[in-house]
Amino acid sequence: MRRILSAALAGLLITGLAACGGDGDKGTAAPPAGAGVDGVDDGSELTLWTRAPLELQAKALVEAYNASHKNQVELTIVPNDDYVAKVGAAAGSGDLPDLFAADIVYVPNWTKSGLFFDLTESIGQLSYADKINQGHVQAGTYEGKKYVLPFVLDLSVVFWNKGLYKEAGLDPEKGPTTLDEFKQQALAVQKLGKKDVYGTYFGGNCGGCNVFTWFPMVWASGEEVMDPAGTKSLLNGPAAQKVYSTWRELQGAGAIAPGSKDETGATWVAAFQEGKIGVMPYPATLLPTASKTVDVGVTAIPGVTGGGSTFVGGDGIGISKDSKKTQQSWNFMSWLMSEAAQVEVLAKNNSSVARTDLVDNQYSAKDPRVVTINKAAASPQSKTPVAVNFQQAFNAPGSPWVTLLRNQVYGDAGSLEKDNEAVTGVLGQ
Repeated sequence: MRRILSAALAGLLITGLAACGGDGDKGTAAPPAGAGVDGVDDGSELTLWTRAPLELQAKALVEAYNASHKNQVELTIVPNDDYVAKVGAAAGSGDLPDLFAADIVYVPNWTKSGLFFDLTESIGQLSYADKINQGHVQAGTYEGKKYVLPFVLDLSVVFWNKGLYKEAGLDPEKGPTTLDEFKQQALAVQKLGKKDVYGTYFGGNCGGCNVFTWFPMVWASGEEVMDPAGTKSLLNGPAAQKVYSTWRELQGAGAIAPGSKDETGATWVAAFQEGKIGVMPYPATLLPTASKTVDVGVTAIPGVTGGGSTFVGGDGIGISKDSKKTQQSWNFMSWLMSEAAQVEVLAKNNSSVARTDLVDNQYSAKDPRVVTINKAAASPQSKTPVAVNFQQAFNAPGSPWVTLLRNQVYGDAGSLEKDNEAVTGVLGQ
């Protein structure tokens, strides 16, 4: 969730590219004669950029592809905080790589700016196209054309510390199924009175952290966070207000760790991994890491009266507008969606698959928690929010969303309508 540091640059990217005539200047990946649904594997050298947080998955995918294909992909890992600037500079000079991944919240902006090649026809030829995670596909759809497929999914779920639950007299095998249960379970851990142990933790000064973990609480309640166009905030609705009051009550009871108030995301998950937090929304990709130090329970993020949702984040991937090897690049992308990549590379390495028909596989079956995570991703209540100005409205430091959430937990809760209008003001620019 370190995307927040790059948000301001990303917000400027669309303006600069539009001035260069980027919008609408995209080709169409119609397969040439003999190319087939899988593209061309003729020994071409391809280039791929991705950001550092996805290094583990990206390297595993590229190594598996290179070992089984004539084409060879050269992978470049870019520091997270440099990625937006590097992509922007390359887009302006016509030097983008053949393939590049993008944080899914930036994809609508970059798609509209013309950075990706049109894959509508190629995606449509895949027999399992309707099984691919539609949140990522929709984020990369502009004016009815599709430009992006999922690269690596990053999902939000609830983690709880089974050891602390047992000490608190809670059932260590049952996490929260409603927001009230979440609050009650956090309070139960808090009542243990253990030094440096708290009921819960959140990123109190981190817009991206709470987009990732609070939005699903609204979706699980059957409500939306924005209008369909992504230009109006709905974060003043009944479900959202219940989310805010839950966290405000936990803060009033002293059940939120003090470090939460100024948490920008850099150490957001550290206290849980140290065994000091009872229950909190958490990135599913960190299950292997957290499990090294804590006996972790996992469930989907609940709503007001139940339900289960996740923010389907992570990165999408597309062929760049500058690639001269579009069909060879499509060969990599079509393989990326195959069972060989999704199951034998991603699932095998404890990452979520991007196809609903591959959720149950021999690797996920070994850990019921992974099955829970995959099923959360496939839930109709799980979503990828789409808005061109998403990063400016929500993720940027000092964004109107950060102001809203801080007021609701730590400040003037009566400012909700004004703060919600401020989010709309940025979304609708």
